Amino acid sequence: MKITVHSSKAVKPAYDDGNNGSRSRESSSPFAKAEVVPLSVFDKATFDQHIPALYFFPAPAPPRAALEAGLARALGHYREWAGRRGADADGNPAILLTDAGARLVEATADAAIADAADDLLAPETLLSLHPSCCSKKKEEEELVVVQVTRFACGAFVVGVSSLHLVADGHAVFEFLAAWGQATRGVAVDPVPEHDRVAPFTPRVPPRVEFDHREAEFKVPRPAASNDVHDNHHHMDDDDEVVVSTVRFTREWVSNLKSHIGSSSSTTTISSRTSTLQCVLAHLWRCITVARGLSGHQTTTLRIAVNGRTRMRNPEVPAGYTGNVVLWARPTTTVRDLTTTPLASTVELIARAVAKIDDRYFRSFIDYASSGEVERAGLAPAADAAEAALSPDVEVDSLLGLPADRVDFGAGPPSLFVPGYLPVEGVVFVVPSFDGDGSVYAYVPLFRGAVDAFNECCYVLPDEPPHAALPTACADDLPRVMTATRMCGAPPPRV
Repeated sequence: MKITVHSSKAVKPAYDDGNNGSRSRESSSPFAKAEVVPLSVFDKATFDQHIPALYFFPAPAPPRAALEAGLARALGHYREWAGRRGADADGNPAILLTDAGARLVEATADAAIADAADDLLAPETLLSLHPSCCSKKKEEEELVVVQVTRFACGAFVVGVSSLHLVADGHAVFEFLAAWGQATRGVAVDPVPEHDRVAPFTPRVPPRVEFDHREAEFKVPRPAASNDVHDNHHHMDDDDEVVVSTVRFTREWVSNLKSHIGSSSSTTTISSRTSTLQCVLAHLWRCITVARGLSGHQTTTLRIAVNGRTRMRNPEVPAGYTGNVVLWARPTTTVRDLTTTPLASTVELIARAVAKIDDRYFRSFIDYASSGEVERAGLAPAADAAEAALSPDVEVDSLLGLPADRVDFGAGPPSLFVPGYLPVEGVVFVVPSFDGDGSVYAYVPLFRGAVDAFNECCYVLPDEPPHAALPTACADDLPRVMTATRMCGAPPPRV
């Protein structure tokens, strides 16, 4: 399959009068006249990197002109994405609302998606379906770059590379939904909320109730440190990362939850535990076994927690455009993780996630706003330079996020695939978009651990390898993406 790029251009905001007409920025909303958006404490604590993602849509694809005009209208509502990074008048990190634009790349593929199915998850294909942000100067780089690739069958793929400092996954989905709405000629809903100060005002007096210095922040590494070799895992020259695609059917997940409930000593597992927590417990154990770690080592599962559903008084406004994510960190030893009933791991995860509640978020705001981070010279624990997380695992889940609201006219995505992000131990969990209740996991591990992972990933605890391998899942075993060799530096992350 050959993918050909036909155009690449900066699309600037168009300011909408509500009747599909245009008017000047000066006559639009107060936000349209703003010049800067300061980054919130949540923005500054997250990963400073572009995150790639691919959305596959059924035919027919909208006309090029409609997509471009829709993007311009969406940017009129979400001006952050058309700006550039910089600093406000006080020198604080901010988004400069320059209206410089977002990049739109138009491309075509010379095959139908069905005919190219075997190649879609190959690294070279993924890299060709989402654009990269290649500016050497951060202040010049575009905050979002999108590529629309039209296939011979009429289906199309929207590849997005968005700067995490600007927005979390939920907010990115809302922006893409607005682009779809604008392309279809309907009103943008919800109306975006751009104030990144009022919802996160620190309390007076501040009440720091948790240890955020060791959780959301850390002492930065020396400048001369090699990030790859500072991780727990020492990487040899022939190390490479393989991203395994795992599909858990609705039936398999139901069996997993039943197994966990039957092995629990409490009554809370079967009635209160989420599908995500059960799947994460299973994946965490399988990944740890596959890595071959020693029993005395400590392993942490870092789980992104969305503050929109947890913060109260005030709540996070609907349509909020920035980051509102912190991380739960259940921790145990390798021995306990791999030898105790899986129900114990689920309970460990559930307790850690429950801890990241409104009190925790408010405590974080008070600490991050106190000036202590700057005085102590701390850096965010969310470190984009990490190339290997072993013995830890990080999970980003799209379960429950509004991806199905993204619609350019032919309906919501039929498939979502994380872009090419081969960082060992960074797992993405996404729902099936065809309504069958399946859950997909994209699991990057060093090649030497892949066979052992595949041996256990479809097997319920206490069963021999492959004893319960469902037919629907068996075909997914060979579907892998191989990263470039990582010898002395992290692989490219966009």
